[in-house]
Amino acid sequence: MKQAVPYLTFNGNAKEALEYYKEMFEGEITGLQTFGEADYPTPPEIDDKLMHARFVKGDLLLMASDTFPGSEVQEGNSISLVLEFESEEEIQKVYDRLTAKSTVHMELQDTFWGAKFAKVKDPFGITWDLNYQK
Repeated sequence: MKQAVPYLTFNGNAKEALEYYKEMFEGEITGLQTFGEADYPTPPEIDDKLMHARFVKGDLLLMASDTFPGSEVQEGNSISLVLEFESEEEIQKVYDRLTAKSTVHMELQDTFWGAKFAKVKDPFGITWDLNYQK
């Protein structure tokens, strides 16, 4: 495992928040992708909303997106921790252990962005995004 990365979720103002962080911390926004640009079926009303972006300043890395329609950010669900893995074997092992006592929001699977990914909420309310970039 490489590191845990905070993933921030916003109610439609993720770009604004990232621009604020860029100004405050003098960092860089990378990997900006809207829902409309993604190769994934999404409602047209969120085409211009942020599906994913990264904010980088030195060793600081934050990931961010806007919430999907029908979901609303509330205190306590606006952040998840991304674990970046170094192999498929490693992500599978952690996924199997974690899901034994957790709620699976997204099964471990290959994704359109070229990664193996899962989203799991542990028994203590922490949401973990498991990611192995192939």
